[in-house]
Order: sequence, then structure tokens, then C-alpha cells
Amino acid sequence: MEPLILIPLVDNDDQIIGHEEKLKVHQLGLLHRAFSILIYNSEGKMLIHKRALGKYHSPGLWTNTCCGHPNKDESMESATKRRLNEEMGIVCDLNYKFTFSYTASFDNGLIENEIDHVYTGKFDNDFIINQEEVCEYEWLDTEDIKERVSKNPSEFTFWFKEILKYI
Repeated sequence: MEPLILIPLVDNDDQIIGHEEKLKVHQLGLLHRAFSILIYNSEGKMLIHKRALGKYHSPGLWTNTCCGHPNKDESMESATKRRLNEEMGIVCDLNYKFTFSYTASFDNGLIENEIDHVYTGKFDNDFIINQEEVCEYEWLDTEDIKERVSKNPSEFTFWFKEILKYI
């Protein structure tokens, strides 16, 4: 059984107003804080991955390098670095870029209602993916990603398509 993970609930101004268990947050569609990470290599290609088939929502869809939620009392800096290492086996400096909000409902009844903080980083070394999180990955030019999304939007996560509107 997955351990109880509490994540920050926020108001529309992204101020923490409480904490709740991660699955319950998504069952009830509560507004919460999240982050997305885009990693680029020195050739300017973005690392994208296909979510593992066992993920509780959006399994098998292509998405940005990494995403997640800070845990209760965890800074965004700590959370982003922790999750990037847990998911992709990557350790690198990250830079905050922008914040956006979105709501998306999934076929299994779960709801994402997030204020998403987007970070970028640069990485050129080898890494080992967490196969419970990721089943495939690719380095692609942003324009190639956008072309793939326009041809096959159902193969990509909702939030990644939103992020691509900003870059």
C-alpha cells in the first residue's frame, strides 16, 4: 500500500490553506500546488517521457520530463530536486520559469486542479529511469514535440499540452 502523502492545498493566489492526502485531493478536485520540470540537453532538445502504465491517471501518455507535488512542509526547491531524481535519476540545477493553473478531469473520475510551477534545467549525463514512473523516454526538439502533439493530441498529458502553449 502506498504511504499517506500529504500535499499543499492552496487558494487562487497560491497561498497554502491546508494539506490533504494526495489521492483524496485528486478524487475531490481540490486546488493544490504542483510543479512540472523541463530538462534540456546542450543541443537544446527536451527530455520527454511516457508515463508508466501503472500510473493512477494518464498512464501511457507522453509528458514533460518530470512532475509532482511538494509534500507537506517541503520547499519547492527540495521537492523539484527530489522528484526529478526519484522519477528520472537526474540531479541538476533547476530554474523557475512560470506558473499557470489548469483543471482536467480523467476517465477514471480523478480531477487535476493545480497551480503548476514550471522549472527548467540542463542535463547531458547518463541517467536511470524509475520504471514504476516511466516506460519510455526521448530527447526531441520543442518544435518536433509540438508537431507530434498537433497530430496526436490524445497521446500527451493535458498539462504538458498546456505548458507547450507557453514555450
